[in-house]
Amino acid sequence: MSSDRKTGTPKDSHYARLRRAHRDSTREEGERPDDGLVRLYGLHTVRAALDNPARKSRRLLVTRNALARLDLSEPLSLPFPAEIVEPREIDRLTGSDAVHQGALLEVEPLRPKPLSALGDTNLVLVLDQVTDPHNVGAIMRSAVAFGAGALITTARHSPTETGVLAKSASGALEHIDHIEVRNLADALGELHAAGFQTIGLDSEGPAEIERSFSEPRIALVLGAEGKGLRQKTRETVSTLARLDMPGAIRSLNVSNAAAVAMYAARKHLGA
Repeated sequence: MSSDRKTGTPKDSHYARLRRAHRDSTREEGERPDDGLVRLYGLHTVRAALDNPARKSRRLLVTRNALARLDLSEPLSLPFPAEIVEPREIDRLTGSDAVHQGALLEVEPLRPKPLSALGDTNLVLVLDQVTDPHNVGAIMRSAVAFGAGALITTARHSPTETGVLAKSASGALEHIDHIEVRNLADALGELHAAGFQTIGLDSEGPAEIERSFSEPRIALVLGAEGKGLRQKTRETVSTLARLDMPGAIRSLNVSNAAAVAMYAARKHLGA
């Protein structure tokens, strides 16, 4: 009897499809698909990406209900493949819990920039190992709303660009420079040399943030929830400051804290 096995039968193909579908449906939040592309979903997120000339789009899946809301018309005429599909086709790629609103755009990830690319902005956000993509996306959204010029993260211990992050950012991913650095302490030193006052947010900071501003360029530094700023970061920033809160709860979610701190910074900067 031959020991050779038949391969490539219809049954094999069927089970292979089932395995792929299970893998897609159980993919961890914040994980990028195996092909290296980013699946952006949601109307604001997809529309902002379509309007960004720096984006390299590879495929659009859209429902008929989402066409008009994206200001697209039939037949779809885009410089990359596009297809009108049923919502379940998008569900299969994003998972049934994702609020995709009938639109999914597969894109190449944007390349983070080096610190040397920082322009003449007077307000930047610096994240010290904030890893939750929901929080980072929400911080990006607030940063764009308050006119921050860049979001600075470390190459390690920071979330990669994913659909979850982009959805939380609600289009802001396309409107702010993402700067990636290898060593945060060194990057803070470079910001000091460029005239930035680096203010680390700490619930036990010695002064209220409103009374801490002293320079015309501000870099707000925020740490991960629970851990807060690392010791080296605390020792390197110009100032440690707190958000003074009179209520029973003494701390905020990091994305909320970022929004409050940026509002205070904008009041100081007069813009």
